[in-house]
Amino acid sequence: MTSEAGYFIVALRLTPEAETHTQLMPNRESEEKLKIQKDLDSTLTSVDSAEAIVVKAAQELGFDDDDQHQIGMAVRECMVNAVVHGNRYSAHKKVHLKVLSGPDHMAVTIADEGSGFDLSSLPDPLAPENLLRQSGRGILLIRAFMDEFDLHPGAGGGTEVRLVKHLNKR
Repeated sequence: MTSEAGYFIVALRLTPEAETHTQLMPNRESEEKLKIQKDLDSTLTSVDSAEAIVVKAAQELGFDDDDQHQIGMAVRECMVNAVVHGNRYSAHKKVHLKVLSGPDHMAVTIADEGSGFDLSSLPDPLAPENLLRQSGRGILLIRAFMDEFDLHPGAGGGTEVRLVKHLNKR
């Protein structure tokens, strides 16, 4: 992902067989203010804490109850992925949480210290053979609940996810 004249260039791979697509996304990071920054332990208790922190911030920023619930669910799914799959519950690794506010949106960044993750390696949760599986729908839910989703390698390793929700987008 590179910045070019106020826009991010994002390469999207829809399926392993699909060709890579490039999409320009507005670079809103320059207009965002840091609201919260926390380093959390790799525990399920941290999942609950992160959800509560972010939902409270969403409420303070004026998001309605439905949006707060969607933001909370997306953060919970993201945190579970970071704790369980990224850091593998390691007491030596942290999950880094940032909440930023912009004039018309909030952004949440969650980063783990794991070995990284290739989004294209995920099986399709809607494929008939996966419909009855008890896991594997987290990314699908996150994408459904948030207005923007970006997953990329973290600067120091691991995986970083950026979630954005716009105010009054209906």
